[in-house]
Amino acid sequence: MKKLINDPRAVVEETMEGFGLAHADLVTVSLDPMYVVRKDAPVVTKVGLVSGGGSGHEPLHAGYVGRGMLDAAVPGAVFTSPTPDAVLPATLAANTGAGVVLIVKNYTGDVLNFETAAELAQAEGVDVRTVLVNDDVAVEDSLYTAGRRGVGGTVLVEKLAGAAAERGDSLDAVEEIAKRVNAHVRSMGVALTACTVPHAGVPSFELEEDEIEIGIGIHGEPGRHRLKLESADAITARLLSPILADLLPTPGQRLLLFVNGMGGTPQSELYIVFRAATQILEDAGLQVERSLVGNYVTALEMQGCSLTVLALDDEMIELWDAPVHTAALRWGV
Repeated sequence: MKKLINDPRAVVEETMEGFGLAHADLVTVSLDPMYVVRKDAPVVTKVGLVSGGGSGHEPLHAGYVGRGMLDAAVPGAVFTSPTPDAVLPATLAANTGAGVVLIVKNYTGDVLNFETAAELAQAEGVDVRTVLVNDDVAVEDSLYTAGRRGVGGTVLVEKLAGAAAERGDSLDAVEEIAKRVNAHVRSMGVALTACTVPHAGVPSFELEEDEIEIGIGIHGEPGRHRLKLESADAITARLLSPILADLLPTPGQRLLLFVNGMGGTPQSELYIVFRAATQILEDAGLQVERSLVGNYVTALEMQGCSLTVLALDDEMIELWDAPVHTAALRWGV
């Protein structure tokens, strides 16, 4: 294992300490318990937006704390859910009295721990709503979750719900937008290599030099198929086919196409995939209206990518274009 780390047991704490120093103009970092909040939190009268999950997926979630997205994020240990004793103070820090929406990826640990924290916050008088993200069409069940996993679509839910909260929408309205985005977004990923969790010191799974895994999860969970390496165009078609079969967009539908790197994939390769995906979608009579390309939901140093497709409406486009100012996403400001 070759990594730029000190003690494997201190990776998350040292990461968050460095993140706080690098982005002191945007966030405040608490190390015990560990959570990140907007520098100006709580923003008066605004609905709070909180998310979190295991570390190792950076910039998710701390990288999306700031104007137009999250008010707070809670990192757990690598690939491990944060505990309620960290989620609760983050939720309280994001609350102004207008309520808080928790955006939770559909993994068993995340669901249970955020649910517990929500109950504790409600006992303290906070109106809390929870939105589960479950956009992964690769599998229906896994060792990590009951039902579909939350993956790349999480970024889109956080961005659009964050923009709605920033413009002053009510708690009910922010919750509705988050749920609407989740209902209209689908994702699927591929792994070319495994990743190595620091405290484990060995790869999470094994792939031969000429093998790929289609439908991989962001923690290295098994996918649908293990195949011989193919061209970028062929792999892209394999990822898009189940997405479109599940999403069932109508001809002329406007889409947001998100090509996400898993941490070890060069930007050049992601653009090759984007090129292929755009051609497939346009040939199907669909319109790529908005785009995002880069490493936004990673799995440590895994090589591979995921495709996420969101069926847009006018309000979603407006919310996507709205200003955002975070460590990982920034436009319109």
